[in-house]
Amino acid sequence: MKSISKYFIALSVVLLIGSCGKDFLDISPQDKLTADNYYRNESEVKAATASLYGFPWFGFNDKFFWLAGDMLSGNMYYTYDQEGQFFYFTFTEGNAHISAGWKSLFRVVSYANSIINDMPIAAAGNVDQVVIDRALGEARFIRGIAYYFLTELWGEVPIVENSTELVTSNNTMLKKNTRSSLYEFIRRDFQYSADNLPASDLPGRINKWSATGMLAKLYLTMAQNLSDPKSAEYFGKAKDLAASVINNSGAALMANYADLFKIENNNNSESLFAFQFMEGAYGIGNSRQANWARSSVITGNTECWGGGKCASWDFIQAVENGDLRRKSIYMTKDDLYPEISKAKGGYLYKLVTRDPNDPNITLEGSTAVLNSLKKYVVGSAEDTNGKVSTGQATAINQYVLRLADVYLIYAEAALGASASTSDGVALGYFNDIRKRANLVTKGSVTFADILKERRVEFCFESLFWFDVKRFFYRDPQGALSYLNGQQRGHTYRRLSGTNIPDENLFEGYELVTPDTPVVVSESQMFLPIPASEVVSNPLLLEKAVDYVFK
Repeated sequence: MKSISKYFIALSVVLLIGSCGKDFLDISPQDKLTADNYYRNESEVKAATASLYGFPWFGFNDKFFWLAGDMLSGNMYYTYDQEGQFFYFTFTEGNAHISAGWKSLFRVVSYANSIINDMPIAAAGNVDQVVIDRALGEARFIRGIAYYFLTELWGEVPIVENSTELVTSNNTMLKKNTRSSLYEFIRRDFQYSADNLPASDLPGRINKWSATGMLAKLYLTMAQNLSDPKSAEYFGKAKDLAASVINNSGAALMANYADLFKIENNNNSESLFAFQFMEGAYGIGNSRQANWARSSVITGNTECWGGGKCASWDFIQAVENGDLRRKSIYMTKDDLYPEISKAKGGYLYKLVTRDPNDPNITLEGSTAVLNSLKKYVVGSAEDTNGKVSTGQATAINQYVLRLADVYLIYAEAALGASASTSDGVALGYFNDIRKRANLVTKGSVTFADILKERRVEFCFESLFWFDVKRFFYRDPQGALSYLNGQQRGHTYRRLSGTNIPDENLFEGYELVTPDTPVVVSESQMFLPIPASEVVSNPLLLEKAVDYVFK
């Protein structure tokens, strides 16, 4: 595949990533590094693997992760240009964000492969084998995560184990591999990581339980193909692995859901794996706030491009009355956030904010569904002790796996292929999530119950599309009916006429039902391979083949 040469990142680039503010991410810049003069001691090995946690993921996390995870699934309303195509399912192989997502994930694979293939040779004789094996565990976990996303989003993609070897041998034209091969490849990476990573490490570094949790999610994904003779076995493995994480990792739910999304709580007791982001410069920070914040009133700078983004009307209907999570997910009328605009006593959400010196100037306009995104929106540099900077760099981690996820993995695995379950342990974990949200507990749960709970718990963490995909594997027509039944296009418009209520009252708006609903077809449950990749490598158009494992 010609494009693989673009994805290959030399070791010198990996290790030239400067960083600050995260203990294990502090890497001293080096000049003219090669595998031959690096990996001379344990510190250099750990510095290399530390580079896998943040910068390589920026391109994926910047837009594509939430476009796929939050907009395809119907949680976020946003209709602008090619980004809006994810909301409407009108994307094609020419969509620029689909191309960026593909490239960014294969770039992560290349970063991981450069360590997997070069480090053991260069480090041999310099460091203990256990250090080498742990570093391989980290790199293979990162590669496994990248391939998990690639597989769930595209279904069939090429497996690349050694980027350098492919480039030097000019063997860059690869066929797609089957989804069953990809699952086995991911399983081997996660299993290796679980077997070789320590039970604990510095906060933020992945450990045995990070890998075990992702292995549980992988088995749960495979199990939802109920026609597979191994489905029941996979459900059992997912349940056992999730139980192992819950009982042995030492991880614990944060008592307050809102605290999960504060910078000071990065790498908290609930976090099992998160992209590690820092303030300072473009590419090393989390750009969610820049992309999602409603206005400069919140960010204190001009990086605030979320004025048109909001929770969809359909998602709002899924949130139960009294759910304490709601205010941490999206902002709406009269919500007060003391942690934002601290110097002014907090940020009070109004549907419309006008300049107090000139009411003809609108500082914040109403959104299509009369709310704005809150999760990962943390305020200005002044609000966060400098942890927000220009260059779209906010020092808040991006969750990929947290303990609440593992709780619900256990519940879904305990349910298995059944219509409902009253399993006491599964209900205990399920209800722990609900109790934290101040919701009534349930005496039995169905797949729909679990799906709904996951939708709210992880909204705007870009994970819900992957839950919908498991529904699709379990019941293809049921999942399509679910998506096509969403009222995702419902919006509000300002009433017209005389004596209408104030613009900051809900009564001043009316709900508008779209003339044409969003329709999702089975062929759209996997994204198209980018047109530019097919041009570079026509073999991607051919039937996927099984991978030959060494």
